[in-house]
Amino acid sequence: MSFCPGTIAAIEPHRAAVVFGAATLTYGALETDSAAIAAMLHAGGLVPGDVVAMLIGNRAEFFTVAWAAQRSGLYYVPIPTRLTPSEIAHILVDSEAKALFVDPAFAKAAAQAAAGLNLSQYPLDAPTAAYPPAPEQEGGDMLYTSGTTGKPKGVRRPLTGEALGSDAKRVTRARDLFGLDGDSVFLSPAPLYHAAPLRFAMNLLRVGGTVIGMDRFDAARALGLIAEHRVTHSQWVPTMFSRLLDLPQAESASQDLSSHRVAIHAGAPCAPDLKRAMIDWWGPILHEYYSGTESVGFTHVTSAEWVARPGTVGRPYGCTVHIVDDDGAELGPGQTGAVYFGGKSGLSYHNDSAKTAAAHDPRGWVTMGDIGHVDTDGYLFLTDRRAFTIISGGVNIYPAEVEAALSAHSAVRDIAVFGIADPDLGEAVFALIELAPGLSGDAALAQAIADHAAPVLARHKRPRRIAFGSVGRTETGKLMKAQLREAAGVDAGFAVTTRGPAVREKDQAAA
Repeated sequence: MSFCPGTIAAIEPHRAAVVFGAATLTYGALETDSAAIAAMLHAGGLVPGDVVAMLIGNRAEFFTVAWAAQRSGLYYVPIPTRLTPSEIAHILVDSEAKALFVDPAFAKAAAQAAAGLNLSQYPLDAPTAAYPPAPEQEGGDMLYTSGTTGKPKGVRRPLTGEALGSDAKRVTRARDLFGLDGDSVFLSPAPLYHAAPLRFAMNLLRVGGTVIGMDRFDAARALGLIAEHRVTHSQWVPTMFSRLLDLPQAESASQDLSSHRVAIHAGAPCAPDLKRAMIDWWGPILHEYYSGTESVGFTHVTSAEWVARPGTVGRPYGCTVHIVDDDGAELGPGQTGAVYFGGKSGLSYHNDSAKTAAAHDPRGWVTMGDIGHVDTDGYLFLTDRRAFTIISGGVNIYPAEVEAALSAHSAVRDIAVFGIADPDLGEAVFALIELAPGLSGDAALAQAIADHAAPVLARHKRPRRIAFGSVGRTETGKLMKAQLREAAGVDAGFAVTTRGPAVREKDQAAA
């Protein structure tokens, strides 16, 4: 079987491929328009292996352009639409893009970013002129990491040159783990430039499913779309769960969610209390996975598995997991170290051979920079990003553990924990807390939150200072900790004691 939209279009050309509001892109239109754009690019001199950049918001035409590149052996680079012109220019130059498709909403930023660059710019409309057909072979995405610790780097895997429709690996995984197939209706409320929504949607279009998109995330509207389109599958980041739970109960209960069978989430750690609340509401339909833009490994966990092992991101699928210490020795169950994956190959950070080399182990294993451990049954638990490990008094502290403990307080809506300079300890634990709606922070609340977490955190892991404000997650749920850490100072927020009383009831602590 050939896995591509053209196969579906040949059978059911009027079948809905993508729906954004009142706009529906059929499989017939997706096939015709993407082929026309591919032919135009080929006539313009682009050959397999060249790069097409896309500055396009969440709209149906995004998929037309992406499939034009995918079907003709080109790389396509979705650029985050909130970037500044200088940030866009960095990606255009670094990726060596030869063509740029521009959403009219971002024409000004595109013009500034592309000024002086040797690339062709194109509108989103399919060309009306006829060009000779482009060669049909599998292309691929070239995605840029979120840049939470510096300038984003492009992840570019070698193209195989295989025939269009031959790429079935992700199709098979999506079917095996999540039941995604041609009958699936998939709600994708996140920005399409992010790896997860992009790849899930592109692969669903290989088998005939329908993608329901949103131009921007709105919690109430997302629930309405599930009911309106009888959505079967969806994908989220934890921040979206928090916004969904903030909705008035009468509003959330008014929507018919009975069609909803699988809710997939990833992209950022999900606080245990938040995940339990979602399972209580939606039932055991949550599926979590751990992977990344680099796509060097993949783990998966069902709701039932997670309830039995709170905090796990699951067991590996199609790969192996290895925990490695600083000297390169492999560690056993329960021991914390760098998370490496085996069984995958081909990772390359574009124009950064040093970072590519640093991600690889001599045994062929590859890491995405996370810290964690596995239990005796092979379930992986993530501790944090290696870059954000706090070294306080010579002891490693992993922010994710502290974040999970502090977020159990009912006043905490979101949180970012990182280290700040300390003249005595080298680094001290600092917590920036975004409060639940309607609350304001003061020294008493800061101490109450710290005290509530004290029974489950060793003294050296407890925050020395707590500040209140927005943690400023990106649209894809990432914390920009490098910027937050740079902005924080030793005089920010409220000093809190690390002693802490006995555990309090949650409602008493919130009072």
